Amino acid sequence: MLKNRFGLGLMALAAVGFAATGCDMEGRSYMSIGTAGTGGIYYPLGGTIASRLSAMDEEGRQFTAEVTGGALGNVRLLQRGEMDIAMSLGSTAYQAYNGVEEGTQPFTELRVLAPLYPNVVNILVPRGSSARSVEDFEGLRISVGAAGAGTEPVSRMVLDAYGLGYDDIRVRYLTFSESAGALRDGSVDAAIISVGYPAAAVMEVMETGDGRLLPITSPWMERLTSEHSYFFRSVIPAGAYRGVEEDIPTIAEWNWLLAREDLPDDVVRNILQIVTEERDRLIRVTPIANQIDMEALRSAPIPLHPVTQAWVDEHLP
Repeated sequence: MLKNRFGLGLMALAAVGFAATGCDMEGRSYMSIGTAGTGGIYYPLGGTIASRLSAMDEEGRQFTAEVTGGALGNVRLLQRGEMDIAMSLGSTAYQAYNGVEEGTQPFTELRVLAPLYPNVVNILVPRGSSARSVEDFEGLRISVGAAGAGTEPVSRMVLDAYGLGYDDIRVRYLTFSESAGALRDGSVDAAIISVGYPAAAVMEVMETGDGRLLPITSPWMERLTSEHSYFFRSVIPAGAYRGVEEDIPTIAEWNWLLAREDLPDDVVRNILQIVTEERDRLIRVTPIANQIDMEALRSAPIPLHPVTQAWVDEHLP
């Protein structure tokens, strides 16, 4: 079970058992934003959002970006009341809200605050691999993402669309950077990576000429998008990586900022201001923030926070 890990400024709070919102000895209130590891996109983006929320907050609350296990772990922390705001995937949010995962209760208080950027599914194989499709993965060593990260359940769904399960492959639970290294040294035969582009791990493999990206084509594309409403058709565009000379068809899903329905309204309003009126701050941290699209709220996989719904009603009639 994942445990909430506080930054250095909150170590004293962690020691006395504070979970999500807490107060220090001087009565200052702290709120946490679950991101992922320090090497990904979530952490620097979450850090910038936390910094701005702290500066904007009229109640004097301080927001901290927490290093966590990623999308799935963040939602679990929210559900246990050990996190205030979470960065996560649409598929993870949908499954948590509906209690899809075996042994879990529906997290019906979960709400969307704002969209982030889309994750595209990258299916990487070594350049010399004979595999031309996920169909060819039976019996191979496949990195499906780190345990607890958002890529792992996506990998299950992609494999399932092709009629494969974990019993049909040799599963490796690797982070993005570990997957890149394993592809290059030959210790895995393929890796499924759900991430925004351009992604450092994919670039590492493609820029050295060691990798090749496989497409998701019909009828598997239709199967994935029809069975899972949070997936949509997308492409890895030509020129995104070395050797990608034409668009590669794939699926994508949105990353979201999530919270419980009772997150204070003023916090949600400030988040919406950051991702709309102050987006340049986020773009300076990562160009991927250019891909934030508020229109994504029209097709959110779970209900919107009341403040976000009011924003949609006003700005996206």
